[in-house]
Amino acid sequence: MSLLSTHTLPPGFLVAAAAAALLLPQAGPGARAATVTNARIAFLMPDEGSTRYEQHDRPGFVAEISKLCSGCRVLYQNADGDASRQQQQFNSVISQGAKAIVLDPVDSTAAASLVHQAQAQGIKVIAYDRPIPAAHADFYVSFNNEAIGRAIATSLVRHLKATGVATAGDGLLEVNGSPTDAAAGLIRKGVHEGLAEGGYRTLAEYDTPDWLPSKAQQWVAGQISRFGKKIVGVVAANDGTAGGTIAAFKAAGVDPVPPVTGNDATIAGLQLIIAGDQYNTISKPSEIVGAAAARVAIQLLDGQTPQAGTTLFGTPTQLFTPTLITSGNIKSEIIDRQVDGKPIDTPAELCTGRYAAGCHKLGITS
Repeated sequence: MSLLSTHTLPPGFLVAAAAAALLLPQAGPGARAATVTNARIAFLMPDEGSTRYEQHDRPGFVAEISKLCSGCRVLYQNADGDASRQQQQFNSVISQGAKAIVLDPVDSTAAASLVHQAQAQGIKVIAYDRPIPAAHADFYVSFNNEAIGRAIATSLVRHLKATGVATAGDGLLEVNGSPTDAAAGLIRKGVHEGLAEGGYRTLAEYDTPDWLPSKAQQWVAGQISRFGKKIVGVVAANDGTAGGTIAAFKAAGVDPVPPVTGNDATIAGLQLIIAGDQYNTISKPSEIVGAAAARVAIQLLDGQTPQAGTTLFGTPTQLFTPTLITSGNIKSEIIDRQVDGKPIDTPAELCTGRYAAGCHKLGITS
């Protein structure tokens, strides 16, 4: 089943993300085998707060570059949430001779000048994960962030209605991502669309600086003091902000914690689902987009035109639609599903310590 859709997810629709490994962007009509040799290609990631970049994005990118160009060298850097550091790293890879730069920006607005700087020197720029609205990169590769926001919000609304939570009087909190991240803005837009017809009012919402869980926890703690039991659920934009949200409820002695959404299917987020503390997350095996970005980089350096599924912010774009995860499908979509011949995560990784009982209850372990 194709993951290249840019359409709205229909009700209850789940897409098997791992299948996208076979559907990386292809060059247009008349495509030929790549002839790139010995090129230096940079892969610049935004932060170390999420484990995904080291554990998934980077390996997927490096592995695909190795397949397509054994003599090519990947220049990897991570800015650890510092836009100034990312600019220094950007300058560094240019000085090292990078001919293509895959950039996941710390600050989507500030990154526009980096795109212009590189393109003025004939260097190809692939925006990655987070778009760069104020500049036309040569290509953009990502999961569909707006669809992610819709999916987690719609899923939460359906869960609340299925469990008999009234729409009158009470409401939801929205814990959004970083205000400097254009992808967070797309997720927020999708969340608003997903909640629009749900009937639950939004009590308050917050853009979390740098996606920091501690900031999310601090804000949610204030909202618990303000609204108390009127909070019937929380739409958190990723697993980090979800974890901060859940910590705030637990610190306030709220039991049970109202359902909280997430995104990224981190080990910590999946374990919170296993424990019953987090309601959903989004699985987006980022080896897939890493490999797609690698193929696009090679095609651009070879003078080919990668095939785009759509255009976003004036940039040719390939979007992958991810999979919504709840306790009901965590085994089939995380444990049993494989990417590149390996499970997305294993029981040994998820079912440690206090999560062992939850794994047994969900059938993850026997």
